[in-house]
Amino acid sequence: MAGKNNTVRKEKERKTALEPNALPPELAAPKLDRLIHERLRLGILSALSVNESLTFAELKKLLDATDGNLSVHARKLEEAGYVTCTKTFEGRIPKSDYRLTPGGKRALDRYLDHMEALIQAMREK
Repeated sequence: MAGKNNTVRKEKERKTALEPNALPPELAAPKLDRLIHERLRLGILSALSVNESLTFAELKKLLDATDGNLSVHARKLEEAGYVTCTKTFEGRIPKSDYRLTPGGKRALDRYLDHMEALIQAMREK
């Protein structure tokens, strides 16, 4: 019976640790940018933050993504104003060139600051 009580107590402690009020108020208040939080979109923004521009083919190879998946996520970032896409042709071959916008850079910086603060808060516990 003591083993069951220990399990119940540990489960309650785990739930308490995951509750929003378990974090300092300055970390619990801001919400993560769900648009950036998705793995592939975070990858796109990260890659563009260290490169002036990247083509669709370069992003696809770098992020090991399919055409459809990359296209959908890049479009969401473009609609949010985080990236721009310039479409040109090299001969008859279409070329899409992506760049991080100033707003996208600010959003990525905010996201990274928030994640760093969360990590720091958890390490201090």
